Amino acid sequence: MKKHHQTGFDTDCIHAGSDPDKLFGGVSVPIYQSSTFAFESAAQGAARFSGTDNGYKYTRLGNPTIAALEEAVATLEGGGKGLATASGMACISTLFMATLGQGMHVVSTDSVYGPTRTLLEREFSRFGVESTFVDSSDLNNVKRAIKPNTKLVYLETPANPTLSISDIAGAAKLAHAAGALLAVDNTFCSPMLQRPFELGADIVLHSMTKFLNGHSDVVAGMLIVRDQALYAQLKGVLVQMGGTIDPHQAWLVLRGVKTLAMRVRQAQETSMKLAVDLGKHPAIAWVKYPGLPSHPQYDLGRKQMKGPGSMISFELKDGVDAGRMLMDTVKLCILAVSLGGVETLIQHPASMTHASMGPKNRKIAGITDGLVRFSVGCEDYEDLRNDLMEALDKIAAHKFTHNSDAQGI
Repeated sequence: MKKHHQTGFDTDCIHAGSDPDKLFGGVSVPIYQSSTFAFESAAQGAARFSGTDNGYKYTRLGNPTIAALEEAVATLEGGGKGLATASGMACISTLFMATLGQGMHVVSTDSVYGPTRTLLEREFSRFGVESTFVDSSDLNNVKRAIKPNTKLVYLETPANPTLSISDIAGAAKLAHAAGALLAVDNTFCSPMLQRPFELGADIVLHSMTKFLNGHSDVVAGMLIVRDQALYAQLKGVLVQMGGTIDPHQAWLVLRGVKTLAMRVRQAQETSMKLAVDLGKHPAIAWVKYPGLPSHPQYDLGRKQMKGPGSMISFELKDGVDAGRMLMDTVKLCILAVSLGGVETLIQHPASMTHASMGPKNRKIAGITDGLVRFSVGCEDYEDLRNDLMEALDKIAAHKFTHNSDAQGI
C-alpha cells in the first residue's frame, strides 16, 4: 500500500496490501491461482532460486496474492513481516518447529486452545521438547515456570475459552530476561483490539479462520514477526513443511480483512449488552467477559486491550444439563465450534474444542464441565437477546433431576 501520511486502522483494513493491479488496473487484488511462475531466461530462474532476484517462482515459496495478505495483516499488527499458513494449527506447528528442539522448554497458558496443548504434550514431547502449562494471568506462575532451557513463552490472551487475560508486557520482560522469545496468540482480539508488538512480543499469531476472515468459510493462519533473522527461520520451516496457504483462500481472507473493524465494532457493542443481560438472568451461575468489572483481570484488560471483544463465557446454575438444553433450544445462535464470524456461535468446550485435554487438565485450567463459549456475531442485538432469553426462560422453568457427564453434550 502506498502511504503518504499516517492512516487510521479502518483505512489500513481496507487499503493495506491492496494496490490496484498494475496490468489491468483492477481495484481488487487478483487471485494468482498458479502453482508455478515462468522465467524470462534460465539465468533469471537461477537468480530467483539463489535469492538475487526477488521474483516469484513457485506458490509454496511465494505468491503475489498471498504476499498481499501477509502485508495487510503485518501492517495491522504494527509492522514486521507476515507468513500466511494453511490453518491456525499449521501456524502454531511452524512456530514450535522453528523455535523448539530437543532439550528445550516452553511455558504456555494452561487454558490454551485444546489442540495447541495436545500438539506440545503428545507430539513435540516425542522429540524431547518439554512444556509447562500455567495460569499465565498471574505473572508469578510464569516466572516460576521458566527454566534455564526455556526458549519460548507462549501466551493466549484472552485465553480460550476461559477469557483469562495475561500481562503481555510483564511476560515479555520475564521471557527476554531468560533469553526466551515471547509469542502471543492474538486471535480473540485481532489487531483491532490488541497490539502485542507494542507490549514487547516477538511473535504474533492468528487463526485467520476467525476474526480476520470473519465469514466462516476459510481455514487459515498467520505468523507476524519483526526480526528479519527470525522471519527467515520461520519461513524456512514453513515452506519445507508445506504448510503454506492457497492463493484463493488468501484472497478470501484479504477480502474479509477489509471489514474487520466494522465487524469487530458491531459485535463488541452487542456483546457488552448481552453480557449484562446474561448476568441478570436467574438461570445463569456466572458470566466472564472482559468488559464486565467482575472479570478478574478487568483493569489489565482496560490497560492492554482497546476493547473487550465479542467472546463471552458463562455457566448455568443447573450445570451440564442446562447447558445442553440451552444449546438445543436457541434458534438464531448456531451450535458450532469456531468463532469470530458474522454469525453468532455457541459451543461446549469440555466436550468439543477442549475434549482432547482430558478432565484433569481442563479442571486445572478452569475449563469447567458447564462452561459455555459464546461468540457474538453481527446480528441485531434485540434478535440475539430474544433468542437467548427465550431459551434461558425455558431452562429456568425446567425441573432438572440429575447432572450429566460433560461428554454427553
